[in-house]
Parts: sequence; C-alpha cells; structure tokens
Amino acid sequence: MKADRASTALLRRFEPVIRSTSGDRFYPMDVEPYVRACSLWVQKPGEEAVCVVPDGKLSLDRLAQQPLDEAGAVHFLKLSDAEDIGPDSRGGLVRLFRRRAKDRKEVRQAFRAGRGRLARVGYFSRFVDALYSIALLARGRVPGEAAAAASVTYERIMAEHENYRYHGRVLRQDGWVVLQYWLFYPFNNWRSGFFGANDHEADWEKVFVYLSESEAGEVSPEWVAYAAHNYTGDNLRRRWDDPEVEKVGEHPVIYVGAGSHASYFAPGEYLTELTLPLPKPMARTTSSIRSFWETKLGQYVGDGGQGGGYFSIPFVDYARGDGLTVGEGGDRAWDEPRLLANPIPDWVSGYRGLWGLYARDPFEGEDAPAGPMYNRDKSINRAWYDPVGWAGLDKVPPPTETLQAVLEQRADIISRCGTLRVEIDDKSRRLKKLGVELAAIRDRSHLDAPYEVGAWRVAELSGELDRLRARLATDEAVSESLEEYAERLRAGERDPARSHISRAHSPASEDELRVSRVAEGWAAISVSLMLISFVGIAMFEREHLISMLVFSIAFFAFVEAGFRGRLVNLVSSANIGLAVVATLIIVYEFFWQLVVAAVLIVGLYVLWDNVRELRR
Repeated sequence: MKADRASTALLRRFEPVIRSTSGDRFYPMDVEPYVRACSLWVQKPGEEAVCVVPDGKLSLDRLAQQPLDEAGAVHFLKLSDAEDIGPDSRGGLVRLFRRRAKDRKEVRQAFRAGRGRLARVGYFSRFVDALYSIALLARGRVPGEAAAAASVTYERIMAEHENYRYHGRVLRQDGWVVLQYWLFYPFNNWRSGFFGANDHEADWEKVFVYLSESEAGEVSPEWVAYAAHNYTGDNLRRRWDDPEVEKVGEHPVIYVGAGSHASYFAPGEYLTELTLPLPKPMARTTSSIRSFWETKLGQYVGDGGQGGGYFSIPFVDYARGDGLTVGEGGDRAWDEPRLLANPIPDWVSGYRGLWGLYARDPFEGEDAPAGPMYNRDKSINRAWYDPVGWAGLDKVPPPTETLQAVLEQRADIISRCGTLRVEIDDKSRRLKKLGVELAAIRDRSHLDAPYEVGAWRVAELSGELDRLRARLATDEAVSESLEEYAERLRAGERDPARSHISRAHSPASEDELRVSRVAEGWAAISVSLMLISFVGIAMFEREHLISMLVFSIAFFAFVEAGFRGRLVNLVSSANIGLAVVATLIIVYEFFWQLVVAAVLIVGLYVLWDNVRELRR
C-alpha cells in the first residue's frame, strides 16, 4: 500500500494536461465501465466468432481468464450498443441513423476542416488515396454506425459516473524513473469524424515522463515521450527544457489529434502520410532511380520520395487544442489513476486479445488495438517491457550518471590506445626486419620463392600497421573530444535540446495553410479529370494517342506545378529529362557511327600525346 501511495503521488505530480480539438467526442476514461458495457467474443481459425461472455456479464476479472484460448484464436470485445442492431432491430437501427446524423451536425458546428489535405501532396498520393477509399468498401471494416453507437454507450457511462482517468505505472530502468500514463479512449472516430484513415473501437495511447533520481532520492523530470502515429525512437521524445514542451507547472501539455488521439507537443494541423511499400525488387529499382535523379542530377524527388515506400496516402491530424481540456487548470480534473503495477493486474497480463471489434482488416487499421502490455499479434509491447529503449533513451544516461559515463569511456579508450601502441611497436619492428631480409635476398635467383612470400608478408603487415595507426589516431581524437565534453559537463553545459531529433513532427506553417480555394478545388478534382481525359483520348483520339497523352500529362503537370509553386523545378526537370531522352535516341540511331568516332578520337589522342612526349 505504501508503494502504491508513493507511485500515485509521483504520477499525480507530473500527470499530463490533455487539450482536445473542438468536435471530439471521446476522452480518456477508466477501463472498468467500458468492459462492463462490452461482450467478449472468440474467433477461432476457420470458424464463426462466438460470444463467450455477453454484455452486462463481463468484468475485469472475467476478462483476465480469457476463455476458450487456443492456437490461432482471436479474443475481442464488442461494445454492446454497437451490436444490438440485428435484421429485426429496425427501431434501434433508425435510432442509430438519427444519432449519427445528430453527431455529424454537432461535429460540423464545432469543427471545420482546415486546408484540404490533397492540396498538400502530388498526383501519385491522390490517386493511391482514391484507391484506398475504394478498398474500404471491399475490405472488412468497422460498421458505419459504430461511432454513433459508441457515442451512445459513452454518454450513458458518463451519465452514470463522469470520469476522466489514466492508467499509471512507475518503474525503474537503466537509471531512469519512468512514469507511464496509459490513456484509454472508447472509440477512434478519425475516419468518420475527421476525414482520417480509420475507425476502430477502443484506443490505447501513451505518454511517458522520464525522471532522473539523485542520491538523496529527489527526482527531476528530464524527458517526455508522446506516441504519435509512425514516429519512433528519438523522434518521440523531447527534453523537459525544450521550448516545444508546454507545461502547466510540472504537468506536460498534450495536444490530442481529433479522432485519432495521437499526441503532439504543439497545437496545429499535422500532415500524416500512410506509406505503402512496394515489393522488394521493385522498391530497390525505384529507389535507385530516384536516388540517381536526386543526388546525381540534383532534381526534385517529389511526394513519396521519403521513407520505405513509393506511394503515400495523406491524412491531416487536427490537434488544435480548442476543445475540452483535462488536467491541471483545465475544464475537467483527472480522477485517481488506476495503477498497472505492484503487482501487474491480471486483466493486463492475462488478457491478450483486442479491446474492441475485430474487423478482420488486412491492413489492421480498423481492428481494435490490444492492451498496454501486448501487440495485436499477442507479442509483448516494447513500450511495456523497454520504455527507455522505446523512446531511444537506452543510449542516454541520466544527468547524474553522464559525467561518470564519459570518464569511464575515455579511460577505456586510453587503455585501448596503450594496447594499440604496443601492438604497433611490435609489428613495426617485425616489418623492419622483414624489409632488411627482402633487401638481402633481392636479385638472388635461387631465393625467388622466399622473396615472393616475404614481399606478400611485407604488404600484409604494412596494411595492418596502416589500419592500426588509423585506429589509434581516431581513438586519440575521440579521447580528446571526450575530455572536452567532460569539461563542458563540469561547467554545467548541456547538449542542444533538439540535437537528437532527425524528424520532428511539426504542424503545418501559416504559409502552408494560406492557400486559395481554387487550389483546394483543383486538388479535389484533378485526379478525376486526369482519368476522364485519358478515357476521352483513348475513345476519340486513337490516331494521336501517344502525342495526346503526352500533352495531357504535360498540361496537368504544368497546372499542378503552378498551384504548388514548383514551375521552376518542373521546367528544369523537363529539360534534363528531354536531354536524357534525346541522348538515348541519338545513341540508338547512330550507335555504330558513335563507336567508330569514339575509337578514332581515342586513337588520335594517344597519337598526339605520344608525339608531344617525343618533342620534349
């Protein structure tokens, strides 16, 4: 109990402040009333899903038992109101349709989308986005009325007992005291409510605070890490003194994405791209071509040029912070946290299923997530067992240990330098001995064989000495840098707060948001117009098919570049592309003539160079 009180006090001291977006309908809640409102189902391989615990009968204790578990079985929850719609439940269906219309009206009144997401990306992304939307019609997904049903259930739970709660855990790892704040949302309505990528029942999000502990037992915050879509490692975290980390007293502020519940450090609109990887052989080929185009020719890569895939589907995450605020100084206060440690509750460790509907989505975007301890495939979540490594802090010692780590590393390098010097001296003596031996047997025909062996050994030993001396020079330079770093630490200096970030998730700038309605309209209709024009050319201009297609593509590229401010890049790229094509055509048409000309030029050059040498 004493440990629980200490953990609770520490969690509450640094508990986050969450700021949602106006129009958002779901907020962090306690899992217990959510579970009571759900039924538990099991989907076995090759069989229909069966209900093993009906709604109203489920509890956290029964959830932990995970009945009918076997290889390949998928356990999942269903929100009861979302599933009370059968073919005979016409009244319930009508009520949900009305509720959905009411919710949409309220969202439209409270929320207005910003600049069209398609205006921020190119044709490839728009085309793949259209395919993605069409695919949603064919693949298993969360029912269209699920968001409305979840809203009804959530309102009923809140009417019975309004609660805003996080699930907390305190643990120590690698010298850090880690405060884990697990936020549970009953529904993710990013797609249906805010033009995002997916909807799914239940949503587990996380915010971690990393504390340094002194010898006297005092703790001080050093880092915070927020989970946000496809960001990982170092890019997840910010140092406590980073200006981007907004705080209310000792409470970090989180700006929550509307519907997606991703966590951001600053308010704004975030362009998030879902990258679709190509098959490996094709990915290697396209990567090589794009790398040559960018690095060798210095040309613009375009959308989808970054990351592991060729196509990226754009979505905007709205984290404006103009909605309900929960936490210190906000509209609502946090309830007492539910602890996930000392010991780990059975419902956390025992239940390895999904916390909402199993939609059988091949991309998993519409399947509910697993709990804090597990991934969807039932493997243990790294954020649970290795929160320090999850945020890339496994290579960063706490401030109280940094200087000692620097001095120890320098001592190791100095020791290694001593060993290297001894080895260099030994091999240098051996090399000199071999050198005089070779000098003694040179030009002795009966000693040709040992001379060749000795020459090979000299070359090998010389190469080894070169590598050892290079390593010694590098180690000495590193040792000197470590000494300078130690002096800066003794003087109280720190590294730049953002030096570890390679890819910062930043909201759209004012310039990006300042775009005309014409550009947004063009982005919305451009792909359709292009496809329609291709069909028209194929039907009515077959005699000039190639030329008309080229003209059509050039026209759309020109208009697009104008809207996106890239006309100069387009003209430059077109010139280089035409030059490459012209060169290839010339080479193809006059291949043997070019070969003969090249041989003649080489021969004349060799003749000229030799004659010039004779005249010296």
